[in-house]
Amino acid sequence: MTKIKLTNINRGKHQLSINYAFEDYHFEVALWYNNINLLNLEERFGKAYMDWIYFHIAAFEFNKLTSLKPDRIDFGTYQVYCTEAFFELWQQIQHHVWAQWRYENNLPHYQVKLVHDYASNESIPTKVRNTIGTTEVLVFCGGGKDSLVSARIFESLEIPYASFVYSNSIYGTAQKQHQIVDRLLNGLQPTKIHRQYVYDSFVDCPILQIDQDFDMAALTAAETPSSIFASLPIALAEGYRYIALGHEHSANVGNLIWKETGEDVNHQWGKSYAAEILINQYIQENLIDNFSYFSILQPIYDVVIFNLLRENLDLVPYTHSCNIDKPWCKKCPKCAYVWLNYMAYLPVEAVNDLFKQTNLFDLPENQIWFKQMLGLGEHTPFECIGQIEESRLAFHLCKQKGLSGKALDFYEQFKTDDFEKIMLAFTSVNQTQTGYPKKWADRLLQKMEKTALDSQHYIRYLLTC
Repeated sequence: MTKIKLTNINRGKHQLSINYAFEDYHFEVALWYNNINLLNLEERFGKAYMDWIYFHIAAFEFNKLTSLKPDRIDFGTYQVYCTEAFFELWQQIQHHVWAQWRYENNLPHYQVKLVHDYASNESIPTKVRNTIGTTEVLVFCGGGKDSLVSARIFESLEIPYASFVYSNSIYGTAQKQHQIVDRLLNGLQPTKIHRQYVYDSFVDCPILQIDQDFDMAALTAAETPSSIFASLPIALAEGYRYIALGHEHSANVGNLIWKETGEDVNHQWGKSYAAEILINQYIQENLIDNFSYFSILQPIYDVVIFNLLRENLDLVPYTHSCNIDKPWCKKCPKCAYVWLNYMAYLPVEAVNDLFKQTNLFDLPENQIWFKQMLGLGEHTPFECIGQIEESRLAFHLCKQKGLSGKALDFYEQFKTDDFEKIMLAFTSVNQTQTGYPKKWADRLLQKMEKTALDSQHYIRYLLTC
């Protein structure tokens, strides 16, 4: 029997340091907060309550070690916090986020189990009601198109917001990551900027290359759920009532249906509306009762989001989306997808300037990504991208603009698709799946409906050129 173990959680004034082990391997993740004093939070809410918060942060950072296929999970001395409700949440997130990992490793029924029994609810601190600050919304900013559009929507409706930026060692040096995001933030109007620096010895380690006992395809981390829990000290300290992210409606649809299990394998499940409901309910019932997080872009698809960028052309040059070599490696599925849609919906000259005149349709490395985006593979690329029909529409619009390149040959078999029908489907606004706060819901949905209608007019124009 193999197991992973949470061995220690250390807290400094601005830092959480969390230690884990798998057999005789040891790992650490350190989270640094630039303007949040954890000692002050312990004075306000009590040490026991903040330890309860720290445990959640540690546990959702810890779940990445299940990528090593342990049989058991051991929370060690922190098992006193592992209630049945907590572990049910932890397991659901692990199961859905790791669906891609299970698929790639042919482990359809894999499930990790606890070493110990559930903790008693009587030993758990009571949830709190936070004091709400002047600025109610903390908006995540990763520096990409979704971050830009999300912030500008709040600004257009004159809703004050603060920004939250986090770096992770898997994406390169923290300084570079924050500098790139700052280029975008300099053009936005947050009331305050919160930064988190995450240094992780596991996600960037060579264990799969060095130890041949691990026959795993890759290491996986539940980045979005982890970042939600890691932002809770900021919400508590500053009185943010809401956390807002930029997760689009397409995040609810997976990459393939796995015949072995019948499940929808979704690389983006952590960004889905189902995950939003699940995590919100847990936090409100167990941690902070006057808190919620929501995606401001949840009702709309990428087609509308890319069109929203036409209202923000001044800041598009400062966006980035690559997870390999920031700002753009130009050879990964994320770069290929964003470039494709930038070319489809934005001025071609501006996109060429941003990508240094590189035609990503011609790069050999991108041919597999474009084929998969069009539905010519076993599944769409395992990345945060839109649906097959959205990519086919973007290909068609690029062709209408007179663009050329090797990958456009793949599109030829779809050039007779009903693009008017596709356009109407992906410029619709889903008003039923939204966690919008009631006081802003009508204004936000009106903004989405107007943008969707504008997108329809613009795409119809491109279709008839």
